[in-house]
This record gives sequence, structure tokens and C-alpha cells, in this order.
Amino acid sequence: MNKDIKYFGIDISHLVFDVTDSSGNYYQFKNNPAGFKKFLKLLGIDSHCVMEATGYYHYQLAYFLLESGIKVSVENPLSVKRFIQMKLTKNKTDKSDSKLICEYAKQVELKLWKGNSKHQTECLQMTRLLSVYTKQSTMLKNKLHGEAVLGNPSKTVVSSLKRSLKQVQKEMKTLEEKLIVLVKEVHQDVLTRLKSIPGIGNKTSLMLVVLTDGFERFTSGSELCSYAGLTPIIRKSGSSVSGRSKISKMGNQKLRNLLFMCSFNACKYNKACREIYERIVAKGKSKKLALIAVCNKLLKQAFAIAKSGLIYDDSYRSTLVKS
Repeated sequence: MNKDIKYFGIDISHLVFDVTDSSGNYYQFKNNPAGFKKFLKLLGIDSHCVMEATGYYHYQLAYFLLESGIKVSVENPLSVKRFIQMKLTKNKTDKSDSKLICEYAKQVELKLWKGNSKHQTECLQMTRLLSVYTKQSTMLKNKLHGEAVLGNPSKTVVSSLKRSLKQVQKEMKTLEEKLIVLVKEVHQDVLTRLKSIPGIGNKTSLMLVVLTDGFERFTSGSELCSYAGLTPIIRKSGSSVSGRSKISKMGNQKLRNLLFMCSFNACKYNKACREIYERIVAKGKSKKLALIAVCNKLLKQAFAIAKSGLIYDDSYRSTLVKS
């Protein structure tokens, strides 16, 4: 804890946000521009505001503070939740949450939140909408299949489902095309080189660039793996507790799922990934654990390719994946 810094723990909801500072003072403001300006009057150059990533509610305040020159940290809700559980608190209110977030800020190493550029924000919005459309498409296909199983499906129902599915797929295609154009405006070079990695196709390379902002926010492959939630957690205590290691799952779930789907092809066509998979399975470890290791290898290869300016080459793989 830096004693020269005054921390402000912020708990945000749809209409208001609650604040507790390092001195224990409690405030409540409306979650709108007028409330942001009132809150800003409490802050100075030594202020550091800390909040949880709460879906969409935290964005406006976080960007307002950032643009006002205030230090901001947006923390993983799971990290804060575990800290609160460690405190064994029985009371859970907005006031108590803001106080505990402030205590959390004092005791952990915080990373400053930098926000996203307008370009990155638009790419992420398109990606989220594509995810919604993909789920809708799957739901409509399943419903069509279900109606067909009935044996005597209603023509009206089937026609309606087909029209809806066609419209959703049309929107998906339009959105994907616009996303590709938008990404290429800034990250054409990285996008092209990522496609040279065996096991990573057009869609995966596009999503990797979008979800990592062209890998610009990361300084090492290990840091990127941690962001994806692919780093192992060791469960061992003394001689009595020795559980199986597992991944943290505290990172970006979309990125993690994307890599896991790629790992199957990577085991076939990516020599370095195939070798690590076969080595782990040969030791008697589970295939799932081996695939997670492949995900790590793929992500480190992607990071190395993005930062090196090179395309993938098997003969240089040991150098490329160094992080």
C-alpha cells in the first residue's frame, strides 16, 4: 500500500454508485454525468479509484475518470469476491461492498486501466453482437430440427423459423464483413501473419486480434496466457493435500474457448503443438490437460508472431514461442 495515495472503492449499479475512501468516508452519487462531476470534486492527483468490471455499468464512470486524469483500476469481480470471502463478512450491502473494495485496493497490486480506443470499442461491440446472433442461429436450427422430429410439422411455424434463420444469418454475414474491414484498417499485417500458424484459421486469427487489441496490451506470452485464464493452479498443502492442477479460468472465457476449439487441429497440423500433446499423453496425463498445454503453446506462438514481424516457420519455432 502506498500511503501517499488515497484509494476510493466504488460499487456501481444501474442508477447509483457507492464510494468509500481510505479514511472510511462513505458517499453515494447518481450513475450519470451529473453524479460523475460531483464525485470528481472529491478527487485529486493522489486519488486512485478502484471498481469491479460490472458488465456495462462501470464503463461511463471509468472513461470519465480516465479522461479527467484520475488513476483508475477495473478489477476482476472474482478476485474481489474472493477477497471479500476471506474477510468472512456477514453483511452484504452496497455500502459494505464499496468499503471492502477500498480495503482490497489497499492490499493488492493494482494495474491501471487504460480503456479502449474507439476502434477497439467498435470491434468488441461487433464481436459481442456476433456472439448473440450465433446463439440465436443455433437456437433456431435446433427448433427447426425439433419441429421436423414431430413428423407433421406446421408449415406456418417452419416457414417462420426459416425466415428468421435466414435473416439472422444475413445479419451475421454483414457484420462479419464489416468487422474484417475494420480490423484490417489497423491490424492487417498481424492478421496476415497469424494465419501462417498451423491450426489457426481466418476466423480465429480475426478474433485473436480483436480480443487482444492486436496483442498491443501484452508484454509476454505468459502474461497473455494468464489473461486467457490458461495458467495452472497448483493445489498442494503439506503431505495431506495434493489435488490435480487445473487452469484458473479467471481470464477471458471467449479467448479460452476459441483456443480450445483450435487445439484439435493444431495437434494434427502444428508440429510443436503435436509434440507437446503426445509428450503429455505419453506420461499418462489426461487428453484434456494435453489440449490445454496446446492452447498455451498456440497462444505463445501467436504472441511471438505478432511481436516479431515474422511468419510461422517450424524450423524457428523454439525461438518464436519464447516468452
